[in-house]
Amino acid sequence: MVKRIIVSAALIAVFYLPASAQELLARVSINSSQVGSSVDRKVFQSLQNAMVTFLNNRKWSEDTYQQNEKINCNFLLTINEADNNIFKASLIVQAARPVYNSNYVTPLINFQDKTITFRYAEFQPMEFNENRVSGNDGLASNLTATLAFYVYVILGLDYNSFALRGGDPYFQKAQNIINNAPDGRDIVGWKAFDGQRNRYWLIENLTDSKYSMIHEAMYNYYRLGLDIMYENESDARAAILNAITQLNTLNNDQQNSMIIPFFFEGKSTEIVKIFKKSPPDEKQRVQEMMSRLDIENSNLYKQELK
Repeated sequence: MVKRIIVSAALIAVFYLPASAQELLARVSINSSQVGSSVDRKVFQSLQNAMVTFLNNRKWSEDTYQQNEKINCNFLLTINEADNNIFKASLIVQAARPVYNSNYVTPLINFQDKTITFRYAEFQPMEFNENRVSGNDGLASNLTATLAFYVYVILGLDYNSFALRGGDPYFQKAQNIINNAPDGRDIVGWKAFDGQRNRYWLIENLTDSKYSMIHEAMYNYYRLGLDIMYENESDARAAILNAITQLNTLNNDQQNSMIIPFFFEGKSTEIVKIFKKSPPDEKQRVQEMMSRLDIENSNLYKQELK
């Protein structure tokens, strides 16, 4: 596949799970410790198996992926409540992308979706139809719609990191799920009024033209930055600094957007390492911008990029 030719066949998968996979090498973990003993634990094993099959065995794109090209990702589902086959849960979605000419992987997504309510019965297969996302039962289709949404976001982010605007077709598929999402009293995350950091706002930020700079920043950060770090550290660092500057401009223009903290989630240590040995003026610029862009880690930047 042309857009992923740069990936070395020797790279080791960070979340490897033997499976009959297509685009993904997805690992699924279910934490049901908060649920009482009244629930048969076998249903969670059945749910985990169904999620693994759904994520790894379905064909999500038109491209053919070689084994070393498949995207490593993690889906961590925490069950908070369970009653009569209806579950309330949160989902952590993680995906990583290999860096050219190294054994290093960089995060593409590290996001927690805090509220997912769905219906599931033991041994129930997971089905998804792009043309009929919500199905007849909103609760029954909500988990598969959510998983499919994040698969397309992962694909979009991965393609974006290899080609400028390469992820647009997959962001549009995620947008289609938003437009046709399951609906119901306990179903949230698909609407603008459901919160400020949810599925709706994530894909809105990735498809609205006023956030178009995010796509250039992604390409600069990954393809023109990290991927050439081994060959030319100075040029790579300049490209990454350019990406951070673009995101700082975007943040000034579109304050309180979801996409800025989303992009930098899990990247603080990586950015510190990149600029640790930079000239003092460059470190100062990065420290000042990152303290605004990644507020949760502002102390780390101030301490490490003095």
